[in-house]
Amino acid sequence: MNLAWISVGALATAIALSCFSPINVGVLSIAFAWIIGVYLGGMTVKQVAAGFPVDLFLTLAGVTLLFSQAQVNGTLEKISLHAVRLCRGNAALLPVMFFLLAAGLASMGPGNIATAALLAPAAMAAAGRARIPSFLMAIMVGNGANSGSLSPFAPTGIIVNGLMERIGLAGYELTNWWNNFAAHAAVAFGGYLIFGGVSLLRGHTADKTETPRVPAFDRRQWITLGAIVSLVLGVLLLKINIGMAAFAGAAVLALLRASDDGEAIRKMPWSTLLMVSGVTVLIGILEKTEGIELFASLIARISTRESATAVVAFVTGVVSVYSSTSGVVLPAFLPTIPPLLEKLGGGSALALASSMNIGGHLVDVSPLSTIGALCIAGVTSYEESRALFYKLLVWGLSMSMVGAVFSYVFFR
Repeated sequence: MNLAWISVGALATAIALSCFSPINVGVLSIAFAWIIGVYLGGMTVKQVAAGFPVDLFLTLAGVTLLFSQAQVNGTLEKISLHAVRLCRGNAALLPVMFFLLAAGLASMGPGNIATAALLAPAAMAAAGRARIPSFLMAIMVGNGANSGSLSPFAPTGIIVNGLMERIGLAGYELTNWWNNFAAHAAVAFGGYLIFGGVSLLRGHTADKTETPRVPAFDRRQWITLGAIVSLVLGVLLLKINIGMAAFAGAAVLALLRASDDGEAIRKMPWSTLLMVSGVTVLIGILEKTEGIELFASLIARISTRESATAVVAFVTGVVSVYSSTSGVVLPAFLPTIPPLLEKLGGGSALALASSMNIGGHLVDVSPLSTIGALCIAGVTSYEESRALFYKLLVWGLSMSMVGAVFSYVFFR
């Protein structure tokens, strides 16, 4: 067996273990990369370590630190409370508000997981009080969080844009965000109309209880908002490096005592950073051993130039139901695009990338994903939570087919 097959086998093992084991697949990937590269491929440790994505790691660390500070000092929570007050007890508007709020927050920088962790408990509790179907609210808040995941300020967007830049697809940050947002908005509002939104629009409103007053932003939170706005404007208008600018913003918040930076550092998603970086190191070994070309040829065997976008969307969707989309699936699949196009005899690299991004994310409201699990955790009734589990499982699995159809129609 040659090194290409061995490296592909190592990646397949890592993906499989990420689906059915709690082990951090980044640790396993680095171990595989070291064994294959040094002891089977004759590389030096320095050559293996060269695959570690230093720029990506620093960018992710900076952005997640800044928004971890915003979460620790209550800024993100207060933004959500002020937004919910705008609904004024209208049940039909609550799911829509939570979709828009989740999309906005995730796009600002916290990303889909942090946004769902912040909003899902409040959203599911509000659904119970307003007699809104829990399945409907889970669809809206879950897809809202996922719709902003490919923002150039969000962790997953940073990961995807970095991977795409490595294969010659730089400069599509806003395109990636918009395509992903449009897909999630389409399925969310389709679900809204099918699973209870119509009856809400016909006049079912929440009890007009007095909405508790939300305290105004304090000094620390105004400083935090200023840092976030400055980061966004600096990246959009001045093209500054988002990772370094985020570190600078985090330093300002720490110096002005606007947030507990020690607590913020402890709350950073270190396991995700390690997972993404470790898998990227193993992908570097695949590139050196021609494993990427072999992986691409396996995908090319089950697709044609016309059906490739649907196939890759379906495959990434099915794998993403059980595995991490940003940490495992997209780092494994996106690098296959150039050799896959070569084997298919042409096509659009951006179309394939968009199909992988959307296919991988549409399934992430499944109860096997963190976002779906957070929605279920917000339901207090055991019977209702059990029913919601099965509904979200069917929804998540069906989204692999929806993603394939969406990609076939819009990205051929």
